Amino acid sequence: MTEHGKDNITPIDGKSKTQADKGPQIRFPPPFVYFGFIAIGLLADKFIALPSITYGPAFEWLGSAFIAAGTALIIISLGLFKIEGENPEPWTVSKTIIARGPYRHTRNPMYLGMAMIMLGIGIWRDSAGVLILLPVAVLVIDRWVILPEEAYLVRKFGKPYSDYQKRVRRWL
Repeated sequence: MTEHGKDNITPIDGKSKTQADKGPQIRFPPPFVYFGFIAIGLLADKFIALPSITYGPAFEWLGSAFIAAGTALIIISLGLFKIEGENPEPWTVSKTIIARGPYRHTRNPMYLGMAMIMLGIGIWRDSAGVLILLPVAVLVIDRWVILPEEAYLVRKFGKPYSDYQKRVRRWL
């Protein structure tokens, strides 16, 4: 444990210039995936005339709660990155693995937070389009962002990261 109370996992070989030193090669900002699918879902509601899933005012509060909780999860996660001097952009090189706070329960709290925001918007706006596209957005993030990130982190940190993967689930 460090003075910040987190497990520090250091690189296997801090000197060699390997693929692990180049970052995970993510080609687009993950929030764009979620925002893109939200926009497509809302447009589908309007132009394809998807059925409304009217729940009433009580469910607007539920949607708002998901939006607030997802936003809080992202802010807390970004704060941990700032404390540790890490860049949250997934295409950058990682110096350490953050394994405290929400990272004790999910390896991807920011992506989970984005999914919660998308779910909240779908409920709040009574949007069948957004809710139908939520699993698609999660699948795109899982396959084209998280898998390359995790492959990079295994190359970079080796067994300590593999052990972390065994202890903590990818999503929940």
